[in-house]
Amino acid sequence: MKKTAIQLPLQTTSLTAAFMVWVILSALMPFISADIELSGNQTALVTAIPVVLGSLLRIPIGFWTNRFGARRLFSINFFLLLLPIYYISIANTFVDLVIGGLFLGISGALFSVGVTSLPKYFPKERHGFVNGIYGVGNIGTAITTFAAPVLASQFGWQTTVKFYLILMCAFAVISFFLGDKHEQKMISPLKEQIQSVYRNQKLWFLSLFYFLTFGSFVAFTIYLPNFLVDYFGLSEVDAGVRTAGFIAVATFIRPLGGWLGDRFNSFKILMIVFIALTFSGVLLAFNVSLTIYSIGCLTIAAFAGIGNGVIFKLVPLYFSKQAGIVNGIVSAMGGLGGFFPPLLLSFLYNVTGHYAIGFMALSQVALACFILVIWMFYQEKLELAGKVIDNTIEGIMITDSKGTIEKVNPAFSAITGYDETEIIGQTPSLLKSGKQGKNFYDTMWKSIKDKGHWQGEIWNKKKNGEIYLEWLSITAIKNEGEEVKQYVGMFSEMKKTGK
Repeated sequence: MKKTAIQLPLQTTSLTAAFMVWVILSALMPFISADIELSGNQTALVTAIPVVLGSLLRIPIGFWTNRFGARRLFSINFFLLLLPIYYISIANTFVDLVIGGLFLGISGALFSVGVTSLPKYFPKERHGFVNGIYGVGNIGTAITTFAAPVLASQFGWQTTVKFYLILMCAFAVISFFLGDKHEQKMISPLKEQIQSVYRNQKLWFLSLFYFLTFGSFVAFTIYLPNFLVDYFGLSEVDAGVRTAGFIAVATFIRPLGGWLGDRFNSFKILMIVFIALTFSGVLLAFNVSLTIYSIGCLTIAAFAGIGNGVIFKLVPLYFSKQAGIVNGIVSAMGGLGGFFPPLLLSFLYNVTGHYAIGFMALSQVALACFILVIWMFYQEKLELAGKVIDNTIEGIMITDSKGTIEKVNPAFSAITGYDETEIIGQTPSLLKSGKQGKNFYDTMWKSIKDKGHWQGEIWNKKKNGEIYLEWLSITAIKNEGEEVKQYVGMFSEMKKTGK
């Protein structure tokens, strides 16, 4: 099998291994807190801290993947992870856990590798599904959440952590020997790439959407084990199994989100996603039973997973030349979306004695994202219409209801010689040749008034004074009240010369 053919399964399993490491602390926290005394806020900080470096590093790692390839990024970082894993296995203070957890974030940052590398091997119409398959690597968090408590019950949490040293060594070697040495490289200065994208509003909208969808996935992954034990009184293993179920749903449905993004309009899919998250947040805000709470969590898991798949369909669609840096920024925002909610929920619980405000905040952010998606959907349609106008070979002129020119396209300028800046604010009479009399124009406007359109031959004059014959169509654009708001003229030059 060619190395290019195995990149999707190789990088997906590599991400699985990385995410298994990323959530060691949250999965083992009920065991760790029995040996190391931690307050509620300290517990929330320790479980959330791996997300910090895991988020911030996604930006340079996405850039470096374009420059050096996935093979180097995976193998080098797997070796680097040996240090924080070992340090955590011998930790005996809160500070040790914070330091080890911070550098453990390297594993979470590796998400940027595949979403930057894999689209190079597949056509654009499959990018959503491919990135969705790669995202199944998130199942690594479920594996650790389920397996780590079981192993810790048998061997202790310190030994359980050391098992991950073997895992990292194995995948460092596998990535080095099976990774693609000839992956297409894109060498461009980091500053130049950032400057080319940071003013693009689509980047920040996609970042916000991923902040919510992936952020809610990460937040619930690190928040649920302790919450289910403390709030509902479940055992550590039972809480781990339920959290693993949440992760599994969010993970395995992600390829479906990518497939839906390939097959249907991505914005319509995101509208459904954010409406579902809005109602789920409201549901969880009430003091509900374990059954209702589970339904709310699983709904969030399903629609967050779909949203994650759809969003990374849009990234290479809009930023094919800056995919590395944009993937890094968007995925970094998603990671940060998982850092703040557990801390916020812990703080609000200490102040108010319940989590309602935090879950209501989730629903309101989801509602805001829903509104932004609607705006982007119609903005996309306007941009498409603008591209059609700008790229058609016929000249196009748009006026208001009083005949003042509002817009012309490049073909208009090529035919008439008038630049857009010269013609905007003028009236079409500027183009009159004088060859047609008043009766001609009266007949033309009577047709437009009675039928809403007119077409025919007309003599007009270019900027240089040349008189030419064109075929012109004029259409009246009306609102719902049948009032004319604009006139659109489309014309092409006919091969005749006026005298």
